[in-house]
Amino acid sequence: MRVLIVDDDEEMAQVVAVGLRRAQMAVDVAFDGTEALERLGADGDAYDVAVLDRDLPGTHGDEVCAALIAAGCRSRILMLTAAGTAEDIVDGLGLGADDYLPKPFDFPVLVARIAALARRAHPAVPPVVRHGDLLVDSARRTAVRAGRALALTPKEFGVLELLLAAGGRAVSAEELLERVWDEAADPFTSAVKITISRLRAKLGAPPVIETVARSGYRI
Repeated sequence: MRVLIVDDDEEMAQVVAVGLRRAQMAVDVAFDGTEALERLGADGDAYDVAVLDRDLPGTHGDEVCAALIAAGCRSRILMLTAAGTAEDIVDGLGLGADDYLPKPFDFPVLVARIAALARRAHPAVPPVVRHGDLLVDSARRTAVRAGRALALTPKEFGVLELLLAAGGRAVSAEELLERVWDEAADPFTSAVKITISRLRAKLGAPPVIETVARSGYRI
């Protein structure tokens, strides 16, 4: 899943970003409301979840939330803020935020809430997906084929998960790069091709991933 962290506390934002990346999410960071609107407004489908602080410079977090809702942005919004009274929570949800988590917070709770919002951002996919003798458990981040556990890297698992969720549709290398990697990824890199090659090797025979000419990859 792709997440945008919006917080003017750069140290906090980077700590959260590192933790979410360890939870196998692709994470970008914005440090003010204006930048957040530019990122989310340019492509409303780029991010599954926006983790939004309220007290932001440039454009206040409340204004960012209201603007995104008015524009029909499809990213789910989680307000993560020090304003934690009952009135603050009611106000934030009233602006259209999908969830609200006061600071300080327990990190596993943040991860779980982001994952729940990301599931709502797209058509529902069962937490456990079976394709032939391949079994993928998104909640536990495990993959098994023919009873054999697969030791997949986060990127390999992310690619496999996205291909399975596509339901037979060919997924382009550009979409894989956008959904599984973060903004630091070079669009001209061969990362997708290399990851697909390694994933195929770990999946073994018979082949599961098919290359579709001029379209991408599919299962």
